[in-house]
Amino acid sequence: MHRNSKLEVRVRNIIEETSTIKRFTLQAIDYSMLPPFSGGSHITTFLPHHSGNLERHYSIFNITSEMGLFEIAVRLAEDSTGGSRYWHQNVHVGDILSVSYPKNYFPLSFQAKHHVFYAAGIGITPFLSMMSELVDKKRSFELHYAAKSKEQCAFYDYLRKEFPDQCHFYFSNGEGTNRLLPTQLLNHRIGTHVYFCGPENMIQDFKIAAQTFGYPSFNIHLERFAPPPKKEQHAFQVNLKRSDTQLEVPANSSLLDVLLQNGIKIPYSCRVGGCGTCEIKVEEGQIVHFDSFLSEEQQCSKQAMLCCVSRGKGRLVLDL
Repeated sequence: MHRNSKLEVRVRNIIEETSTIKRFTLQAIDYSMLPPFSGGSHITTFLPHHSGNLERHYSIFNITSEMGLFEIAVRLAEDSTGGSRYWHQNVHVGDILSVSYPKNYFPLSFQAKHHVFYAAGIGITPFLSMMSELVDKKRSFELHYAAKSKEQCAFYDYLRKEFPDQCHFYFSNGEGTNRLLPTQLLNHRIGTHVYFCGPENMIQDFKIAAQTFGYPSFNIHLERFAPPPKKEQHAFQVNLKRSDTQLEVPANSSLLDVLLQNGIKIPYSCRVGGCGTCEIKVEEGQIVHFDSFLSEEQQCSKQAMLCCVSRGKGRLVLDL
């Protein structure tokens, strides 16, 4: 109902969690309470930029003692395309920004008998709100969180204080190195749901391990920050059946971008193949799936694709 609406917020506070991660507290500009949200939710932030608004998605949480606030954490990416650099260098306390209403494409499972979260680096952020929700509901969970060191472990003191019996830390640098490994997945009882968030190689390693160890697909949950890397990316053609329009999708563009540039109105949201908003029907052609939303059966049916990340080989006929 609020899909296309925006909220005006003021930056109330900025905290340096680590040397590369800043936490921003956002409040409504009229000091009213911002909308409630469920564990795993995120917002889209709209940052002013000379080329237009930069849209970036961030998990939201609220670890303050005050209700009605949004908090996000932003890691300054070495290969930033503008979003994280803007947050770190241009956003100050008192600034007014536009954000979306909360959305949740990474919810907690209602079927889980036990929840286990695996996080690396900034991947901790969706789990902050999830763990608070599970505490309120008196449900069992545990967190396995990897960072380079205690100093580079965002929210370390908060996690140790709030969830002392559920948190397990893994530091890869310094004395007492203790790496987080996918074999940890072997230690969970039947009925456990596992959740992964972090760098792409970490997500892939844990996802493959969970499948190998026999976890049902609906017990495995993951959230990506960016589209999965594509080893081969070639240009392809699409035929829009309803308008008999031919379009070329260059190797360095997504099908979603080409459709939008040509005035084709396609709903979209996450742009990383995780939410399913931009799903379109395919009538002919070979699809190369890169999403994490469609089931294996749906991908094998060759009848649908997520146009934000998935591609075609040769020519696709789309029901558009």
